[in-house]
Amino acid sequence: MIVAGLGFRGKAPQSSLAEALGAALTLIPGARLDGLATSRHKAGAPAVQSLAAAMGLPLWDVEVAGQDTPTQSARIVAGFGTGSIAEAAALLAAGPDARLIVGRVVSADGMATAAIAEGKGLGQ
Repeated sequence: MIVAGLGFRGKAPQSSLAEALGAALTLIPGARLDGLATSRHKAGAPAVQSLAAAMGLPLWDVEVAGQDTPTQSARIVAGFGTGSIAEAAALLAAGPDARLIVGRVVSADGMATAAIAEGKGLGQ
């Protein structure tokens, strides 16, 4: 299972999320996503909801606090208890023993991030 995790500022437009995700996907040509994931605190945002709908992908919300990530943002650690929402969400949704195949990528406007993980999936 391949899952893209998304992190974003509250006012990020769908285009910023799509840009970050597109940039991450260019690093793994031919990969097919099985779903998108983000923090429970962000899953209800219209931008991520509409992106998932436009792509025809499920959107999973996960509790990112406590998930170890390669990227460490002091602001994100303070607010969410993990170093990168995108990396944490991707890893958690991809399931136990998941591994990052694309680390955090940032949109040009700095409003959104994406990361991609591969694993057996939730509940495995």
